[in-house]
Parts: sequence; structure tokens; C-alpha cells
Amino acid sequence: MPERRKVCVVVASRANLARITTVLEAVRDHPALELQVIASASALLERFGTASLLEDAGFAPDVRIRLIIEGQTPATMAKSTGLGLLELPTAFELLEPDIVVTVADRFETIATAIAAAYMNIPVAHTQGGEMSGSIDESVRHAVTKLAHVHFPATGLSASRIIAMGEDPQFVFNCGCPSIDLAARTPPGTRQDALNKRLGDGAPLDPREPFLLVIQHAVTTEYGHSLDQINATLHAVSSIGMQALVFWPNVDAGSYEVSIGIREFREQGLADGCHFVRHVPAEDFMRLMAHCACMIGNSSAALREGAYLGTPAVNIGTRQHNRECAPNVAFVSQDPVEIADAIRAQIAHGPYPRSDLFGDGTGGRAIADVLATIDPPVQKRLHYGSASLPAGAPA
Repeated sequence: MPERRKVCVVVASRANLARITTVLEAVRDHPALELQVIASASALLERFGTASLLEDAGFAPDVRIRLIIEGQTPATMAKSTGLGLLELPTAFELLEPDIVVTVADRFETIATAIAAAYMNIPVAHTQGGEMSGSIDESVRHAVTKLAHVHFPATGLSASRIIAMGEDPQFVFNCGCPSIDLAARTPPGTRQDALNKRLGDGAPLDPREPFLLVIQHAVTTEYGHSLDQINATLHAVSSIGMQALVFWPNVDAGSYEVSIGIREFREQGLADGCHFVRHVPAEDFMRLMAHCACMIGNSSAALREGAYLGTPAVNIGTRQHNRECAPNVAFVSQDPVEIADAIRAQIAHGPYPRSDLFGDGTGGRAIADVLATIDPPVQKRLHYGSASLPAGAPA
């Protein structure tokens, strides 16, 4: 590799940005590295505002790739992945990166990994080795088998990656970079968290507690999203507390989630609810730090929520089997069960901080590894000779 390694980071969604921001900063500031940024997928959709957030943070994209086919169905997700495979190789030919960084477990992530791997560009993958529900479970592990360097967020995730046959010398438990943002963002007061016009609907009173609701579609339960969001919103409404409700991401089924939110408003059930499309990651951390309870199925409740001690109710299977701290209560889609869990979490209040997913130094640690690592492009299974059949070559 050259004296200054070109590290190309593909940012494809608002969740991507929150979980890679401090890596972008550390790579940009590292004397041995040169940062390249590709913005793609929902990061370029205006309703999510991610591209402008990138530019505001000083990370103007070197390349923009529009690859989202609207419709939010399983077929459009598959086609969007295919568009990524058509467009990303052209971007990589233009930028000539020495290593490509792809984040987590979304369909854009696997398109990035496939394109770079076929072009003999080493792939670095963050957040591998975790377990969850939806198609993300399969995508995450497939990307692990394509990636050359691994940055899991926990010790258990690192051990799973090694158990999958990955070479331990290329597995680095640096923690999740999103925890860096949580660690450095002053929580301020509830007034600070709610001092902006965040979206539409009833204004939130900063003198009163509030709920934070963010629920996405479960891709492997396509066709049930409307019933699922209805159960959640009716449970939230029964609590009688003001609530901040986020619109969903672009996964298959998100159209039905959006319909459910609109119908909830039109039926006059949204008194005290404020509806938001996106906020900058630091503002979202403050909201998490001050909400009485976070409700839905976002992994942020488990990941950043652990560090912030946010009481959370996780609904359904989207985060099935994920590691978590004691701050999370898991429930089914039953509205009575959801409401009971919300009340219990409100009564409990904030939890002690957990460093399960990192201590706030992940971005810098990942950049230091990227500056020195030299992985072979040709991967091998690495189970060790003890696990091989008799007579098999090690």
C-alpha cells in the first residue's frame, strides 16, 4: 500500500452516518491516511437529510450514487442492491481506494462488500458478528465472509467472527463508533434537547417528560408492518405522555409504517405527538438521554441506549437475540404488553451506564488499525488444524 493509504468510506443511511462519524474524523485527521467518502442510497434522499449533514460536518462526498428504487418492497430492496453493484465499481475505479469501509448490515453494505471484493480491494467491516432479526442477520454474516478486516463492537461479536473461520489477527474489537458520539455529546437539559422545531405536530413541552418512538419495518415479516405500527402507536397513546415519533427508514414495509403513522394522526389519536423525519446524531443522543422511555425496534436503543442508560422497550423480532444491557425490555407486538412494559420502564427511570458497545474511543482506534494493517486480498478459512478432518491440509 502507498505511504498515505486511501480509505474509502461508504455512507448509505442516517444510521450509517451516526455509526461512522468518528471514524471519518479520525481518518481525515490521521497523517498516514487519506479519506474518501461515497454517499449513496437513503443518505441522498432529502427526507433523511444525511448528505447535508455530511457536508456540514466537513465530509463533502467525493462521489454520490443514487440507487434507491422507491416502493419499499422486497423486490425494490433487491433491485436497489443490484443498482449498487452497477454503480459502486465505477466509483471505486475513479477513486482507486486502498481499502473500503462498509458499515453494519444493510442491503447497501453487502453491495459495497461484493463490489470491492471482486475488484481486489480489501474490505473493512464494522459491527460484524452480531445477531438480530430481519434480513440484516443474513447480510451481516455474508459481509463478514467477504470482508478482510473486521471491527466488531463487542467481545462476543469478535468471538463469533473468529468462529466463522476468520483470521483472528484481522479481528479488532474497537467498540462501536456511535458510542464515541454519545460519550462526547453534552446531554444538557431536557430544555436543550427540545429547544428546536424538530418536525410537525403538537409542540413538546420541555417541562414535561416525553417518550421517544422509532419503529422500522421487519423485512422478513413483510405485509405485517401496518398492524405492527398500529399496535405500537395505540400502546403509546394509552400512556398519556407526550411523544416524539420518528418516521421509518427505507426498508421493505416502511410504506405501511408511514401509512400507519398518517392514519394515527388523521384519526385524531396523535394529541401530544410530534413527528420527525431526522435530526443530527448529536441531537438524537440528547433526546435519548432525556426521554422517559425509548420505544420501537431501533438498535440505537440497545447500542447507544446502553451507554446513555436510556430505559427502552424493544418490540418484536427486529433485534432478536442482540446483545444488550439491562436497560432494554423485550416484548411482543401485543399493545397491552407494550404499554405495560413502557409503564414499568418509566417507573424504573434511567439505568447505569454500560460500556458493552464501547467506551468512546472506537473511531480513533479503527483509524489507527487502518493505517497499519496489510490484509491479503486472498482470504482463507482459518479454523486451525485441530478442527480439520484427518489428512486434510492445514
